[in-house]
Amino acid sequence: MSILVNKSTRLLIQGITGREGLYHAQKMLLSGTSIVAGVTPGKGGEWMIGGKIPVFDSVHLAYEISGANAALVFVPAHTAPDAIFEAADAGVPLIICITEGIPIYQMLRINAYLKQKGIRLIGPKSPGIISPGECCAGIIPPEVSSPGNIGVVSRAGTLTFTILENLKQAGLGVSTCVGIGSDPIIGTSFKDILEMFEADPHTEKVVLVGEIGGKDEEEAASYIPQMTKPVCAYIAGLTAQANKRYGHAGAIIERGAGLAVDKNLSLVAAGVRMARHPEELPELLS
Repeated sequence: MSILVNKSTRLLIQGITGREGLYHAQKMLLSGTSIVAGVTPGKGGEWMIGGKIPVFDSVHLAYEISGANAALVFVPAHTAPDAIFEAADAGVPLIICITEGIPIYQMLRINAYLKQKGIRLIGPKSPGIISPGECCAGIIPPEVSSPGNIGVVSRAGTLTFTILENLKQAGLGVSTCVGIGSDPIIGTSFKDILEMFEADPHTEKVVLVGEIGGKDEEEAASYIPQMTKPVCAYIAGLTAQANKRYGHAGAIIERGAGLAVDKNLSLVAAGVRMARHPEELPELLS
């Protein structure tokens, strides 16, 4: 079993005719993911990947005809808000946004709107979600993980891929890995995903991967003592300096807030086993 995506997920890709959307759609198809439609305004009627995926001009039409139940957003930041609103208005219950750099004021509008509609947004700047052997929705390489009982939730991008491969090499499998995204404002938090893993009978242990900036890890730490499942974690950025941005908009320490050391202390106080290096996680889980 898994959370958010599984074998019944029918994926719709917004921006499938672009370079990134097409490249990753091909990889997702090879992994067995069911991609039922693509959306690019002005290119409706075309077929992608050897005639396997129909392209529509609007999400509304694609959703009605294909029976999609999840949307993956692969469009530039200046059009991503409209893409998310369009998917929400069509009724897609799960939206995964790979795009980074959506303005904060736009994300505040998006989150308020989606909350009213009861729609789940993962991201923006999310690498996506993978339930190994069932569904890969995003840019996480399917080959770096294997099916199992460990839930992974992460703010990081490529570091997540490394951790998944470390687990696989140690003979440890994953129920679902969720990249929640690393922009300053995101749709789904660590706590939201931890609650889902706690309710999933086939997830027995959880790995949390955090980094500098924001307070999401501390909020997760306040929930973890209520969990019945053990949690291990790694926080990147212990040597990061205050008032500097590292890598992306979400990784910034301001006025002493968002320090990795403080996140570590909060998680340790919550009973979480902390890894000093990503390579230590498999040992902590054994």
